[in-house]
Amino acid sequence: MPDSKAAKAPAGRTNWAALRAMPDDEIERIATEDEDNPATDESHWINASVYAPSGKTAIHATLDQDVVEFFKRNGSDYSARMNEVLRNYMETQQDETRDR
Repeated sequence: MPDSKAAKAPAGRTNWAALRAMPDDEIERIATEDEDNPATDESHWINASVYAPSGKTAIHATLDQDVVEFFKRNGSDYSARMNEVLRNYMETQQDETRDR
């Protein structure tokens, strides 16, 4: 039996050596002709922003499906709302501990 999930992972279909050897213009041509690759131009990125949230830690959490669906109903920023609920709970617990 394998010791880790990585040991069981199937090999990908990408020929990385061929891709690394391919000129950029050839990669661009293939991407442009790919039906699954939506065409975008510079206007697509006009409102984009890149940022790294400070003080955030990525975790893997298993949550009840109905809880996640509840938060997702109000938009894609559901993880931020979940974080706010957890923060509120944490701060309430800290306040109660201080009051004792």
